[in-house]
Amino acid sequence: MLEGCVPWPEELAERYRAEGYWTGEPLDQLLRDGVERHPDRVALVGADGSRWTYAELDAWVARVASGLSSLVSPRERVVVQVPNIPEFVALFFALLRVGALPVLALPAHREAEIVPLCELSEAVAYFITDEYRDLAQIVCKAVPGVRQVVVVDEELPTAEPVELPEPDPSDVALFLLSGGTTGTPKLIPRTHNDYLYNARASAKVAGFGENTVYLVALPAAHNFALSSPGLLGAFAAGGTVVLATDPSPDTAFALIEREKVTGTAVVPPVALLWMDAAEFADEDLTSLELLQVGGAKLSAEPASRVRESLGCALQQVFGMAEGLLNFTRLDDPQELVVTTQGRPLCPADEVRVLENGELLTRGPYTLRGYYRAEEHNARSFTEDGFYRSGDVVRQLPSGHLIVEGRIKDQINRGGEKIPAEELENHLLAHPAVHDAAVVGMADEVMGERTCAFLVVRGAPPKLREVAAFLRERGVAEYKLPDRIEVLEEFPLTKVGKVSKTELARRLAGGAE
Repeated sequence: MLEGCVPWPEELAERYRAEGYWTGEPLDQLLRDGVERHPDRVALVGADGSRWTYAELDAWVARVASGLSSLVSPRERVVVQVPNIPEFVALFFALLRVGALPVLALPAHREAEIVPLCELSEAVAYFITDEYRDLAQIVCKAVPGVRQVVVVDEELPTAEPVELPEPDPSDVALFLLSGGTTGTPKLIPRTHNDYLYNARASAKVAGFGENTVYLVALPAAHNFALSSPGLLGAFAAGGTVVLATDPSPDTAFALIEREKVTGTAVVPPVALLWMDAAEFADEDLTSLELLQVGGAKLSAEPASRVRESLGCALQQVFGMAEGLLNFTRLDDPQELVVTTQGRPLCPADEVRVLENGELLTRGPYTLRGYYRAEEHNARSFTEDGFYRSGDVVRQLPSGHLIVEGRIKDQINRGGEKIPAEELENHLLAHPAVHDAAVVGMADEVMGERTCAFLVVRGAPPKLREVAAFLRERGVAEYKLPDRIEVLEEFPLTKVGKVSKTELARRLAGGAE
């Protein structure tokens, strides 16, 4: 395995192979299988209606892989920041074939995220669309190792297809990003073996088949939309993938009607928005059979309204880019679908719930360690390899989990994870801020919103001024505080630390 990654112990690896979870195939086998079984079926549809059959998509991938092979080499890392356009799919599979390792950044990331990602991964290339040109200049100046910037919506490198060496299925295929509690990025290595199982098994539990038309409403680089089951699961099942530029009802409902979409995945705020919009929508949504909701907990009340509002079944999904996925099953009683966040995907998923409710897990698709992060790994994993998720759960006798919250100092704003410490460090750089403490506040739509408590020097800055300051520092838009509260001093715990529990209590009981 790539240096800096932690492999599974050999005895577990042998078990996962023997029990059929790891099949020893490269991840792009998903696409190759589709070409072999039904080359003329539509595989990919762009938001503008452009479409590719499995054979056409495979041929495009082959040409791009050949073109990339002269730019990047096997095991070199490349940062990919490309939205939901067909070029993302072609580039992703082409990189798999070349053996270069994509580090999948999200469209909302900016300088504060991309520069550290390039540094940590030692990226040699940065794949973007035209909107990120200015950011690319900053990145190249800050990280000299980035020797190539490729603007994929202008031109993806192509060449006549050539035979390329097949990657080792036990090696890393790609890197996902962790929504951790600090500003330091953590890279999640996903191997061909584990991610292929992840996609195939997720597709099965979601009922995907050859007639599935899956709408990628969330960013395709997100684990939920990529492989839970996401676009990879749709390809694994032989279905059709439709790309949406954004998850708004206007965009998504039009695509559902036009392409007869059967399934999609959204975060709770989007689900709430869709349910409200559906009451007044003119579009025909009757093709929609399944709405997956995950990324944050969907409360029971809105969960109970999904079928009535959208005319489709709900599947709750609770998972993590680090691995473990939980799904309510399609044949679960409605009570479990509405009130729980599902049960583990795989029979080999091992789950421990500690006395404080923290969820620990290991299994055939859960990482054994973050990339080049020995110190952090020592805290995040037990001696016997269980990942400390930081999630607080209850487990029912049926195996279903109910998510109660987080142990880690992190805000889950509509599925976007905001590390409190990272945002605090940015706020402390403001000349008027003496001290900062970031706390989540309950919100019916987003689950949580962000409140920044500040102790200031002189006149307190306005929220809009703080937001402008943070934008100048390259902070992603979703990390900007929704509210600012100015205090003369912070409440402290008995050991002299800032009491975020007391700050949260003040929020819950205080006036707006």
